[in-house]
Amino acid sequence: MDAPSLGAYVAGLRAPRDQVRDRAAFLARSATKESAPKLAGLPMVGLGGSCGKPAFALPFAVRFDEARCARLERVAVDFGCYVEYGAYPHLKLEDDGQEIAAVQDWSVGAFVFLRPGYERKEALLTALADALR
Repeated sequence: MDAPSLGAYVAGLRAPRDQVRDRAAFLARSATKESAPKLAGLPMVGLGGSCGKPAFALPFAVRFDEARCARLERVAVDFGCYVEYGAYPHLKLEDDGQEIAAVQDWSVGAFVFLRPGYERKEALLTALADALR
């Protein structure tokens, strides 16, 4: 049997309204975290608390500076996006402003949050990892 798509995996982690108090259902969903998907060779390590996008751990810490921001903006252009700088940078599509990725740099590591339905997510994750290294 094929592994579920990233979107289906993420959706499977969320509790339907009628299961939010169901411990057994929670434990069944939690057990799938041991086989969380990888994308571009990077492990999925969680979901964004507010955005719900899957998070992928970069194998290095990121601290933003002028050079990294310039490289990030070049990646954004290559993918038809612009960078919106808030608490951390978000890549948004030029045509409709839909957020497709965000890079979190608050911890000892760095995480990229990706829209699971974005068609070029693996190429984008690879490009971001290369640009931010």
